[in-house]
Amino acid sequence: MPTISQPPNATDPRFQELEPGVEINEAAWTEEARAVLTPRALALVARLQRELQPERRRLLEARSERQDRWDAGELPGYLPDDELPEARGDWRVRPLPDDLLMRRVEITGPINDPKMVINMLSRTDDGVRADAAMLDFEDSMKPSWANVIQGVHNLIGAADGSLSFVKEGKAGEADKHYAVDPDDMPLLMARCRGLHLDESNLRVDGEPVHGGLMDLALSAFHTARILLERGKTPKYYVPKIEHYLEARWWNRLLTRIEEEIGLEVGACRATFLMETLPAAFQMEEILYELREHAAGLNVGRWDKIFSDIKVLRAHDDRILADRASISLNRPWMRNYAERLIEICHRHGAFAMGGMAAFTPGRTPEAREEQTRKVVEDKEMEFRMGHDGCWVSHPYFIAPALSAFPERNQLAATPEIEDKPDLLPASTPPRTLGGLRTNVRVGIGYMNGWLQDIGCVAWDDLMEDLATLEISRAQTWQWLHHGVRLDGGETVTRELLERIFAEELSKISEEVRQAMEGQAEARITAVVRGFARARDEAQSIFLESEFRAFLSQASDLA
Repeated sequence: MPTISQPPNATDPRFQELEPGVEINEAAWTEEARAVLTPRALALVARLQRELQPERRRLLEARSERQDRWDAGELPGYLPDDELPEARGDWRVRPLPDDLLMRRVEITGPINDPKMVINMLSRTDDGVRADAAMLDFEDSMKPSWANVIQGVHNLIGAADGSLSFVKEGKAGEADKHYAVDPDDMPLLMARCRGLHLDESNLRVDGEPVHGGLMDLALSAFHTARILLERGKTPKYYVPKIEHYLEARWWNRLLTRIEEEIGLEVGACRATFLMETLPAAFQMEEILYELREHAAGLNVGRWDKIFSDIKVLRAHDDRILADRASISLNRPWMRNYAERLIEICHRHGAFAMGGMAAFTPGRTPEAREEQTRKVVEDKEMEFRMGHDGCWVSHPYFIAPALSAFPERNQLAATPEIEDKPDLLPASTPPRTLGGLRTNVRVGIGYMNGWLQDIGCVAWDDLMEDLATLEISRAQTWQWLHHGVRLDGGETVTRELLERIFAEELSKISEEVRQAMEGQAEARITAVVRGFARARDEAQSIFLESEFRAFLSQASDLA
């Protein structure tokens, strides 16, 4: 990898001195990167990486070893009663700050897009805004170097109230100006990358830096004091945790960041997504390990479905139904959500609900039906006892807010069965339509991914990496086990190749209709982009060996 290990010319303003052992991909060492990777910030990342990387490596190895056992026939389950018994005692998380006590609706989106960030932090045309905004380095953002660095800049601007964006008109003139209102903003949160993701453009002692460590360290380094001085809590989201020992690692990381930048332990708070099947069995132990920093846990429905398939991919008696048919309507999913609520509220933490993934439909009738479904879903979550929920588009903030009339429901502790069944069941439907949806999502999402976009509005839904992963994992599982669909077809490579070709043909025709009247060269370029996306998605979906994640490292700049 091309690196800058020492500045070739000490007088050249492009280069800042790097301490021994720190290397940066030369193409990544842009002016924007140097503005956030200052010598002190880089030194912080390097120290944390050196301290915490050995244990992170062991945790990732443990993940692989557990998956090997599950592939050999074992099933995940609850911990033995004598393992970490203190987690099941009478304890509470550190008391929540006042500004974390109302999170009825949280809006989420990629942190790298300044216009989207401003819209998430602003009121809608009807005068409402979310209670919190989660600016995402993870599933809704492709972790290209330019996106990550722009994301840090956007977070700084959001924290200090200076973030603005000018939309250009067709002639390059300033068409519209967007800016945050620092006196009227939701709770600001950033979600870092997961434990498995490496940042390829920055190395310490020859190893890639952990992406999530870099995200949290830079976010806190640049914004935690700004927020605290404004009376706000530095707040984060952490994804894809699988084990209480991983929670212990993240808690240590947060503590070390606080120590390094001179904050009291517990000044930074985080919500952890319980979006993996292994974590569902260890939610109480995980929350216990995080009790110094925890703001709550989140029911991450979509990644949880992906994890259900991934973990049990070798089990022919655990083959899941069409992705669209699985939600909290399934017993194991409902048990998991109710268990999360009970554990969180018993220990004084928030229990956040799931995502309304709609993007506004093109017709009033479609939007009315979407709104009805959002309200119905969020009212159900409120009745269960959730403290709040997620939306992916500002249009649905008001409908979701209408379903959460209370500031929170910390006092609501549902009665649940001790150690309920959390294992997914193999049930219908498994349809050709479901398979087509998976393929279509694969093509649409990969078309965005290949353009450095991590979430795409597709068929009136916001598809992010989690829903791509569901589609990929389910298609792989059905192919691997030769599933016989409800209509009689057997899932084979030949069937999938035909479906990929047919769905690409449909998408190409839709593109031509939508772009009617535009230059043929432009239309052809867009169609070719989807063809390239089809090739990429088909190759990944039909791999003989299942990859744990679409990507486990960022691309080189």
